[in-house]
Amino acid sequence: MNDRNSTTPRPADPEAGDTAPHIFESDPNAPDRKRINPLLKMVLELGPLLVFFFANARGEWIAERVPFLADIGGPIFVGTACFMIATAIALSVSWALTRTLPIMPLLSGVIVLVFGALTLWLQDEIFIKVKPTIINTMFGVILLGGLLFKKSFLGYVFDSAFRLDAEGWRILTMRWGLYFLLMAVVNEVIWRNFSTDFWIAFKVWGNMPLSIVFTIMQLPLMQRHALPEEDEEKAKG
Repeated sequence: MNDRNSTTPRPADPEAGDTAPHIFESDPNAPDRKRINPLLKMVLELGPLLVFFFANARGEWIAERVPFLADIGGPIFVGTACFMIATAIALSVSWALTRTLPIMPLLSGVIVLVFGALTLWLQDEIFIKVKPTIINTMFGVILLGGLLFKKSFLGYVFDSAFRLDAEGWRILTMRWGLYFLLMAVVNEVIWRNFSTDFWIAFKVWGNMPLSIVFTIMQLPLMQRHALPEEDEEKAKG
């Protein structure tokens, strides 16, 4: 039976009204979703964004070793250039392996473009303090906004590592979306009302522990909504 809601590319079916294949990856639990190695998937999905953050943090060091990047501008521009290259590679590899395009790298590309525009507009070192607010807000809006279109974006990234039912992905996506928005508010409160040293200390010693604790708190939810392993399903069949 054809799944008319599937986003996996399939041959066009003129009788069914199909005129072109879909190019975006299927929903996390779609039966015809193509699976790739979980580690490779994580690299392809999150790699470009990690490249951006690393290049943005070490922009001057990279520019010294790659001369043509020095002409682009400051670290934010070096990071953007590296991100675009990494995204192009990730999308190309994903297309070659699955004939679909992953959604999260495309969305993270929008985030970096917004970063570039804000950097040009603000032209102020205060942007460093505002950046965590922007990052968390972007992720929160993307995750919660996706739910409005019945898309649990966390599932697109982590479905190879965790197998949850649709309701599990929906709840987990909603919780993480709200968490990111909460952390955006926390960052605003801290940098506006406390010293720079305190803000730096919280950024280093507060953000990560809170994220770890929040992740651990989601384990009961993930256990309740976990799907049986494929090997177990076959054994029962």
